[in-house]
Amino acid sequence: MSDYYDWKAAYAEMHHAIPALGRQPVIGITGNFGERGCELAEGYYRSVLEAGGVPLVIPPHEDRKAILSTLSRVDGLLLSGGVDLNPLFLGEEPSPALHSITPERDKGELLLIRLAFDFQLPILAVCRGVQMLAAALGGAVHQDIAEGLPEAKLLKHSQDEPRTYASHTVSLCEGSLLRSILGQERVAVNSFHHQAVSQPGPHLRVSAIAPDGVIEAVESSEHKSILGVQWHPECFILRGDTSMMPLFSWLTGEAASFREAVSLHDRILTLDSHCDTPMKFGTSEERLTTLPRMCLGHLDSAVMVAYLPQGERDPETLIATTAKTDRILGQIERLVADNCTLVDIALKPEDLPRLKREGKKAIFLGIENGYAIGKDLSQIEHFRRRGVVYMTLCHNGDNDICDSARGQGEHGGLSPFGREVVRELNRTGMMVDLSHAAETSFWQALELSSTPIVCSHSSCRALCDHPRNLTDEQMQALARRGGVMQVTLYDGFLRGGGNASILDAIEHINHAVSVMGIQHVGIGTDFDGDGGVPGVANAAEVINLTRRLLRERYSEADLRLLWGGNFLRLMSLCQATGSPHNETQS
Repeated sequence: MSDYYDWKAAYAEMHHAIPALGRQPVIGITGNFGERGCELAEGYYRSVLEAGGVPLVIPPHEDRKAILSTLSRVDGLLLSGGVDLNPLFLGEEPSPALHSITPERDKGELLLIRLAFDFQLPILAVCRGVQMLAAALGGAVHQDIAEGLPEAKLLKHSQDEPRTYASHTVSLCEGSLLRSILGQERVAVNSFHHQAVSQPGPHLRVSAIAPDGVIEAVESSEHKSILGVQWHPECFILRGDTSMMPLFSWLTGEAASFREAVSLHDRILTLDSHCDTPMKFGTSEERLTTLPRMCLGHLDSAVMVAYLPQGERDPETLIATTAKTDRILGQIERLVADNCTLVDIALKPEDLPRLKREGKKAIFLGIENGYAIGKDLSQIEHFRRRGVVYMTLCHNGDNDICDSARGQGEHGGLSPFGREVVRELNRTGMMVDLSHAAETSFWQALELSSTPIVCSHSSCRALCDHPRNLTDEQMQALARRGGVMQVTLYDGFLRGGGNASILDAIEHINHAVSVMGIQHVGIGTDFDGDGGVPGVANAAEVINLTRRLLRERYSEADLRLLWGGNFLRLMSLCQATGSPHNETQS
């Protein structure tokens, strides 16, 4: 019998396959809303299955907890087509040309898309989906393309042919992700729309255009896994046409990459060695976003620094600056106390695995600019007892300790007081941080210090000729002495003239590893201190950096070192060698 199905035999076969079960990427597909509630056209899930993914239908709803929980369980998102978006959600009144809308779908889907963007999920959007994508990410949509483009000689964008056949062509933009996926300059597409993206917004760029000028596709302008097409690629597979399958293969491949990175972050400890979040204290925005961003980026820990801009050096100002340092450290401690179920202060490397097991983020304390201690050497022990793990000797401008990379060469390197400071940092177990230091200061401190040196947020001068960056000679010497350089994500230190991206950050990491060896390189983002570039703009996006590093063939062992292992090893050495109770070394 042709209709007979031996499900018991199929069950037995599947049961025996369980020991070798792999983890296919789960693709959440937004469901439409129809007469019977949630609906999904066959082509969507067929295309995902054909591409090796596991389709999971996300019904239209507005339950916020369920949306967040869903996004934490899927590896990619497929935004399906449907009817028009309610223009009221874009601050517009409805045009007479507006067609039907689905109030049951719009609100929840806008939230879903914006949060999926924050989660860094790979996204493929189809037809209405691309319009929703643009709307959720700050772009704009024509309520009707004939009305929005009155001077254009429009093609027929709502075909009468079956959905499995193409009706017109689109040109794929040179250099676009879409063109690299489909491998063609022009493709034939099917078309069922009267709306289209009018402005892609700040996070997207146009990647395909119809002959009449209508935007037919958009993609991330920030090197993220986001792509949207105005046509219906899922329909072609229904008649055996595989020409659009590369889009779904791309989505499942990116979803697998995302899952691999998240899984790796679950297994290893990850640390950002320099974060200027305390600079934002006093603004509600930063208090609300720091911890969620760390969670979204799967980042376990960060060194939050008390930053002191270089100022006057008279006695009164120095005393006030030291008091300000204590005040900033106190603010960090209060922020942590206010969120004690989610985060805690870490004092030593051994605290990190414990806090991770407890489901908490870890915050180390640092000081940026030895200006914080004025001319009072005893303040080093005071701040070490408060839990400070490192202090940069200077910032932008010479101080009483040393010359800065952006200073006037006042001391010719370390001052006599600066030499005492280095010895006291060694004695108390606080790391000596030479980011921002002039080359003269660097060489003298490196020679003087009895423990290895850290540069908590510096990059490679061979790739970006800036005095804040380290030369290959400095990097090699730092490595020979057991030190660590943490590559920073500040735009001006990654690319001359700016306009850096995550690709430049990868270049600097690769170069540092080639010069110093994997055991001496890490990551210190300088987030909230103007650090962050497209693709890895804040703590929520550090998972993208891991995905890129995996693509560069870094192993899990390598990533353990880059994402904090080297920095923590150095911290352990300094803390074991020094103690606030030891006698000052000669």
